[in-house]
Amino acid sequence: MNSLRFLGIIPARYASTRFPGKPLADISGKTMIRRVYEGASEILPDIVVATDDRRIFDAVSSFGGNVLMTSENHHSGTDRCFEAYTKLQKNVDVIINIQGDEPEIHAEQIKLLQNCFTDPQTEIASLAKRITQDDGICPLSNPNHVKTVIDRHHYALYFSRSVIPHFRRPVDENEQIVRHTYYKHIGLYAYRSDILAEITQLPPSSLEQVESLEQLRWLENGYKIKIAITDIESIGIDTPEDLKQLKKRLRLADSVG
Repeated sequence: MNSLRFLGIIPARYASTRFPGKPLADISGKTMIRRVYEGASEILPDIVVATDDRRIFDAVSSFGGNVLMTSENHHSGTDRCFEAYTKLQKNVDVIINIQGDEPEIHAEQIKLLQNCFTDPQTEIASLAKRITQDDGICPLSNPNHVKTVIDRHHYALYFSRSVIPHFRRPVDENEQIVRHTYYKHIGLYAYRSDILAEITQLPPSSLEQVESLEQLRWLENGYKIKIAITDIESIGIDTPEDLKQLKKRLRLADSVG
């Protein structure tokens, strides 16, 4: 794996229906995008922010980060990553798509993605975390938390906002978690460069449109997604309320420390 060349790309757009300007939100004196950038830089020496907004561009430049302007018309972070990769013209084997709204990203999660590519058959890789009774933050019925099922070789069979698999007989959530292993999808992706070029040319699929999950387009077209299992919770900031909860956790951690 040491011979593989990795490029980290953080797609970041300013316009967000639920949280406009989210990448520039302040978290204890640092913008969210800076926290993501610095966290990913712990393991990826080659990393860039791909944005469609001059304010984000200037913010990243101000702390010395690498940043690139991209189109306003992309419908997904994957498409934005491909434009950035194309413009950079870097000779890399794997592109890692790092979510710009997860300021608590761990280097260990990126390492897990990298390790997936020791298998030359891996086309796309992502992460999942087992759902336990102690989580509290990911009830099975919450459609904002995507679930996945995987095969015996750790390839994804499907992703859904619904509970999968579904118990035929009525069972409450706690009993479901005890009786079956459920996985929450962690939205970090890595793609071989040639595969990234291919999947960005695919038209939207029916499953993707129903669930509003772009990874279903890839599965529906026959691509395989390797899933590495992490025990680290990954919490995205989707709304101002999510940000308030994060700041509260950070304050509590500081007071304990």
